[in-house]
Amino acid sequence: MEDILDVYARPYDPRYPVICLDETSKQLVIGRRKSIAMKPGHPKKYDYSYHRNGNKALTIIFEPLMGWREIVITDTRGRKEWVEILKYLADVVYPFAKKIVLVQDNLVTHLPRGMYEILPPEEARHYLKRFEFHFTPIHASWLNMAEIEFSVLARQCLAGRISNEMHLKREIDSWSYQRNNNGKTMNWQFKNEDARIKLKQLYPTYSS
Repeated sequence: MEDILDVYARPYDPRYPVICLDETSKQLVIGRRKSIAMKPGHPKKYDYSYHRNGNKALTIIFEPLMGWREIVITDTRGRKEWVEILKYLADVVYPFAKKIVLVQDNLVTHLPRGMYEILPPEEARHYLKRFEFHFTPIHASWLNMAEIEFSVLARQCLAGRISNEMHLKREIDSWSYQRNNNGKTMNWQFKNEDARIKLKQLYPTYSS
């Protein structure tokens, strides 16, 4: 935990951008409306039915100090998708960064060794050297600022029914554009000193 809090306490440095990564999914739903014939003394009614139209995996890339986020939509979320996103960060978004500081949940698909399962050894090593990895502790995903940003996305953008991938992309792109254009940053205030007091029960007992 304190490792993550130390990362969040760092001042902004474009050479070492701090990026939070998180994943979720969205169920696509198609709604159908069927009219029910009028009866004497009763107005015309409609019956609504819905059926599932698949799931889409969403990965949010969030740079909290710059107020920039991007959501990547894929069919699945696994090691291959994770590697592709890291390559995108290294090659396209931050090609001139000395080190990309990456905060993410402690999942098997996020382990650095997974690079070697997707890429040739030389290429895997090349990309791993571009990153500095930091993982939230088990059961402490609340430390990932990307998860907080996802909750905003869910509330403001994904609460309603979305029928297909094109609709989903349109809604997400519009939301991201507005958030980025408004410079919605996130300044983490919870420090190690706070954790040692408020989360004292999580620390081992110290005996002098």
